[in-house]
Amino acid sequence: MVPWGGLSCCLSAAAPYLLGRSSGRDAEVLKTVTRVNQLKELAQLLDLESKMIPIIVTISGRVGSETPINCQHSGLRGVIVEGTAEQHFLKHNDAGSWIQDSALMLSMCKEVPWYLDDETGRVYVVGARGAVGFALTVGSEVFEESGRSIVRGTLDYLQGLKMLGVKRIEQVLPTGSSLTVVGEAVKDDIGTIRIQKPQKGPFYVSPKSIDQLVSNLGKWTRWYKYASFGLTIFGVFLITKHAIHYYLERRRRWELRRRVLAAAAKRAGSDHEDSTLKAENGTGTNQDCVMPDLCVICLEQEYNAVFIQL
Repeated sequence: MVPWGGLSCCLSAAAPYLLGRSSGRDAEVLKTVTRVNQLKELAQLLDLESKMIPIIVTISGRVGSETPINCQHSGLRGVIVEGTAEQHFLKHNDAGSWIQDSALMLSMCKEVPWYLDDETGRVYVVGARGAVGFALTVGSEVFEESGRSIVRGTLDYLQGLKMLGVKRIEQVLPTGSSLTVVGEAVKDDIGTIRIQKPQKGPFYVSPKSIDQLVSNLGKWTRWYKYASFGLTIFGVFLITKHAIHYYLERRRRWELRRRVLAAAAKRAGSDHEDSTLKAENGTGTNQDCVMPDLCVICLEQEYNAVFIQL
């Protein structure tokens, strides 16, 4: 029988191994990106470097915008605002009980042009929502209970529903928050500098510093390697255990077969001697003696059962 458990563990170890290699490569790439300490230095860097070669840089600053969005529920001012509205209700199931469920009613997103500012210059950021590490802050989360209309409540009850209310969640990237951006730096014809996703290379937008990003990737790399090593060791253990068990089982069967054959040969020799003595004493018959099939355990009686391997 094939040791599927051990083989599965060994094959599964390839997944964390590949993830660890990917995280390790990402960490090495982040170590090699150009670090811009002040945003005013980025314009000088772009003027010196060739425009034909993409420049991957990392910058830090505070979020700002000339036309920020005023959040409706939280009162915050942000540059990216996402809002969702979920209808929560009780639903009557086939078992006769009520279970809670929800359905998405509304999902919206607003974004205005925004930049990072460190008091020495401004750099616009484009396509941040698709970057690694990007996350919005929950600005507000409110629950609005449904009205107590008798007619509406009766109609919903007949449909097997009990409306509880609407949950509204507002997520925002507020102005003034500190961010670190890793991406391709470009300058347009009018001199505006922006950071965007490169065709090939890292693109991060995170509240963590570049050193923290590298450290986290290194930590994940180690954990993936440990997981891969552990799965490999466990898989090898299962395969070795199966191989040893298979060898011992084959050896036990071979030893049993050898003992049975030896006992049968001994029994046949004893019967032959008895027949010879009887012939010499004249007590033998002309009829052929049929040797019965003996039980492999006691070697005394005929066998009355067989074992079939499934």
